Amino acid sequence: MQVTWNPNTCCHAGVCVKSLPEVFKVEDGEFVIDPSKASEKEVENVVSQCPSGALKIEEQ
Repeated sequence: MQVTWNPNTCCHAGVCVKSLPEVFKVEDGEFVIDPSKASEKEVENVVSQCPSGALKIEEQ
């Protein structure tokens, strides 16, 4: 599973970071996504809650 993020669409509500901080985090000023740190179901759930639609799942 790959999760993409569109910074131009993001409204920075923080839902992803608050919900799954081990997957969605800011490191050294960069937004980092590591979907391997949670189950696919958990990641899908958080992505579906993104208020701006900036997060998308791309199946590999």
